[in-house]
Amino acid sequence: MVFDTVGGRRILLDERRPIHLRDGAVLRLADGTGVLVEAEPEQLHEIHAHSTADLVRIAWHLGNRHLPTQLLPDKDGGTIRIRHDHVIAAMVEGLGGHVHAISAPFDPEGGAYAEGTGDHHHGHHHHHDGVHDHADG
Repeated sequence: MVFDTVGGRRILLDERRPIHLRDGAVLRLADGTGVLVEAEPEQLHEIHAHSTADLVRIAWHLGNRHLPTQLLPDKDGGTIRIRHDHVIAAMVEGLGGHVHAISAPFDPEGGAYAEGTGDHHHGHHHHHDGVHDHADG
């Protein structure tokens, strides 16, 4: 795939196998320079619950629907992020969860069968449009 960096440089990313690019990763180019990966914000739902048990039950229902899900640990038992979907948000609220709309980068779990790539095999993909030149080396 060809990407244009924010700095105007055109780069070719040609890996033999799919790779999972995370926000903040630095790709080393053949000339030794680095390119910083910055994930684009997406419209998401951030989910909290009154207890860890409630959050686990909500996570089970999301997983049962094969939804890409990002798990974030925090002092209150955790947070789940999913892509914006008003039907799923209503389901989560019906299960006792609290749903807040946010705009943020999304880095979902890879799943048990993702073969280490971090991507799902259900048509899920990441957008990595915010690629920056980074002249460290």
